[in-house]
Amino acid sequence: MRIIVTGGAGFIGSAVVRQYIQDTQAEILVLDKLTYAANLSSLAPVSSSPRYRFVEADVADAAKVAEIFQSFRPTGVMHLAAESHVDRSIDAPAEFVHTNIVGTYTLLQESLRYYRALAEAEKAQFRLHHVSTDEVFGSLGPTGAFTETTAYDPRSPYSASKASSDHLVSAWHHTYGLPTVVTNCSNNYGPYHFPEKLIPLMILKGLAGEGLPVYGKGDNIRDWLYVEDHARALRLVLEKGRVGETYNIGGESERTNLQVVERICALLDQLAPGSPHRPHNSLIRFVTDRPGHDFRYAMNISKITHELGWRPQETFESGIKKTVEWYLANTGWWKAIQDKSYRGQRLGLDPAKKNGA
Repeated sequence: MRIIVTGGAGFIGSAVVRQYIQDTQAEILVLDKLTYAANLSSLAPVSSSPRYRFVEADVADAAKVAEIFQSFRPTGVMHLAAESHVDRSIDAPAEFVHTNIVGTYTLLQESLRYYRALAEAEKAQFRLHHVSTDEVFGSLGPTGAFTETTAYDPRSPYSASKASSDHLVSAWHHTYGLPTVVTNCSNNYGPYHFPEKLIPLMILKGLAGEGLPVYGKGDNIRDWLYVEDHARALRLVLEKGRVGETYNIGGESERTNLQVVERICALLDQLAPGSPHRPHNSLIRFVTDRPGHDFRYAMNISKITHELGWRPQETFESGIKKTVEWYLANTGWWKAIQDKSYRGQRLGLDPAKKNGA
């Protein structure tokens, strides 16, 4: 296999690349723009492999994407390049339109041109796997779960841009015959996670003795998926998923945001016994909620389980412990981010700040 991984220096993308290099004989080319959330040090464990290549490029750069396809000759594409933080999408929606919509369109066009020129045997092998989110489905009430046939109802600029890209992928399959698969995942967490997201943000603020900001009452619910489990599912869908199909991927680990933060606090108490900030739950502060904050997400994963035999290996308890341990053991990774690009400031407070309203 020769696989292009767009966004391969990001959180989920780097997990996919590490697994491919460490567990298979695949050749991997990472295409990444190296925006603020990308980090080449997340690929350091595999960067010396002769089967790994890296190209710094914008997925919306048609000429560069075409050049990469022609030189690398992929058998598959894993499309993860995306702006992904809801709060940032509230402040700067144009960046999400550019990468998530225009970038996906550009990749689809080049994939189709490349696919049409392949020999029949190569066509039979080629796949484009588009990686998306459960947020495209909107918000759930106290019960129920999203399925692959749930109607789309995006509520933020981020989820709207991902919904748009999902529809583009589906259209390029049905209209032009491009062999695609789509996955929609629940909230990821784990090692190498950029610290703007809830779990790493709470870990690092807790270690620093800073207030732990919990939106609203902390009762919004998410299904938490350990990133290594997700990467295994993505590889499986690219290799064995049915063309034209969509698969939901979830961790079957629903928790309120407050439960997540309280568990992190308990682990910090346990794993950092010398911390002067114990008990860490004393740092919890309730703050003004995010605009348009969806109440609950949950994923029905019966399709990927029955068709492909995938289930998450980590429970939330085992995964969150591994995650806290990783951040405690890898201070150099996250301190470099704090020094360079993100110090834990809140985002997404002013919807009119950058959108011209």
